[in-house]
Amino acid sequence: MSQISIDQIYKSFKTEAVLKGVSLSAEQGEIVVIFGPSGTGKTVLLRIIVGMEDPDAGTVRLRGKDMTEAAPETRGIGMAFQNFALFPHMSAYDNIASALTAKHTNATEIQDRVEKIAKLLKISHVLQQTPRELSNGQKQRTALARALVGDPRILLLDDPLRNVDAKLRYEMRLELPTLLKAAGSTVLYVTQDYKEAMALGDKIAVLLDGQFVQTATPAQIYLEPATLGVARLFGDPTLNVVAATPQMQGGALSFAFGGTSVSLPLSFAHSAGKSCSIGIRPEAVMVEDHRAEGSFPVEIVAVTPLNEKTVLLLRTPDGTELLAAEPGNEETSRRHGMAYARFNRDALLLFDAASGLRIAAQQS
Repeated sequence: MSQISIDQIYKSFKTEAVLKGVSLSAEQGEIVVIFGPSGTGKTVLLRIIVGMEDPDAGTVRLRGKDMTEAAPETRGIGMAFQNFALFPHMSAYDNIASALTAKHTNATEIQDRVEKIAKLLKISHVLQQTPRELSNGQKQRTALARALVGDPRILLLDDPLRNVDAKLRYEMRLELPTLLKAAGSTVLYVTQDYKEAMALGDKIAVLLDGQFVQTATPAQIYLEPATLGVARLFGDPTLNVVAATPQMQGGALSFAFGGTSVSLPLSFAHSAGKSCSIGIRPEAVMVEDHRAEGSFPVEIVAVTPLNEKTVLLLRTPDGTELLAAEPGNEETSRRHGMAYARFNRDALLLFDAASGLRIAAQQS
């Protein structure tokens, strides 16, 4: 039985449709990340699930029970809000403990659990301070601690690391999944950070223009994006996109790029003659000093070292630019001038130019 099940949820504000019939489910102990750019309705959806907003249509079921019209306090949900929602007159300790005092938990257990969660979130040193004395990052972690301390069966997290500094954000990406799994909670986690979504989610639901366009595992989202729009959202540096019409000649499939012909696997033979957008992730572009089969000449225009990788801006003889990414090293950072590039054919993504839908490879 799904712990969370929403079915055909619609929500509009005045004449603006925010959610257009979204459906989603989460099983016991599953972490589902709701991912999308700002303004796509992610927070509105969480507020509907928790009972702070009413849907115009649709059903919210929690633990198998229809809770669409139930009061928020009866839904048994823990939630960390994007805007903190801390009690201003209480210390950080009392804010965190409020989830337990409402259940009449004994004082010793409250102290143990508050101190444990505060240590994990690295806010032990601010427990006696009030919200006005905390930084935004400390407020965010206090709100997250309050949501987690009661071990809720269902937990909604609205971009809880948004105001946390980069170092702690990285650490929390590593630690949060273990913490959430240990609690056994079913989690809906909202973020607009694709790295966070990939690191935390058992599955990712991509919300665009008021609808879920793909719900799948992180690996499937990255390797088999449903649309060009989804593919563009995942990856840094961003996806290279080439307009092309693959052609079949002499039993081989290829497309024109950068003044040369680039071959495609025959599993895409059904795309021959169709207007396509070909997506090439930067890590699928290999830059070499010598010409090899399938390579084409490029100029290395700029090199940007980013510690774990180096990003190269390339330009073909006809002026086409594309990005390549290589493991970071000192030799790569010194590269410049003329070189040759080729694509990892197995990593190429084809999309229908008109609809943006991915064209799947067909096995013979």
